[in-house]
Amino acid sequence: MKLDGRVAVVTGASRGIGRAIAALFEREGARVAGCARHAAPGVEVCDVSRADEVAGFAASVKARLGVPDIVVNNAGLVVRAPLDVLAEADWDDVVGSNLKGTYLVTRAFLGAMKARGRGRFINVASISGRLGTAGLTAYCAAKHGVVGLTRALAEELRADGLTVNAICPGSVDTDMLRIGMPGAKPLMTPDDLANVALYLAADAPSALTGSCVDVFG
Repeated sequence: MKLDGRVAVVTGASRGIGRAIAALFEREGARVAGCARHAAPGVEVCDVSRADEVAGFAASVKARLGVPDIVVNNAGLVVRAPLDVLAEADWDDVVGSNLKGTYLVTRAFLGAMKARGRGRFINVASISGRLGTAGLTAYCAAKHGVVGLTRALAEELRADGLTVNAICPGSVDTDMLRIGMPGAKPLMTPDDLANVALYLAADAPSALTGSCVDVFG
């Protein structure tokens, strides 16, 4: 098994891409700590946009499983609305879950992973981190931010034995696609993205860092 004996953290693990990644990593031998905003079997409740909840989740993971080898920042939500009617609270929720959450979760585990001298961060961005989409200004801004964070942090950690990469999926058969792009035809399943995450977690060379893997045509 490709991840035998490793510890993996997966945010947004209650459904969609996060659930598929967590399930595949477990099948490959990893001990997985998943979190989500809402309760689900085998998933710890944690709003990744809240520093106090992230700190509690990180402490729980370290106490139960130890320092993670892999951290997958997948949690996020989408709100579809033109910018002139987009509520400030919705902007904050979208940016908080997608971008601030990636920062908070990464920071919560980074010190211990640096001290150990190895580890892999995988950030789930989006095609919306590459392109602009009408009606998704907050989501596009957040996912472009995830791409920038990925590239900058990879440079910070290049000498520390840690890698930071992102996945930028196109249309995936998830609830988020149905909310963000009503009527869109999904071209992939969450399992397709889980396989890309597994490659970055297990098979990718250590020299691969700061990359944003586009999974769309």
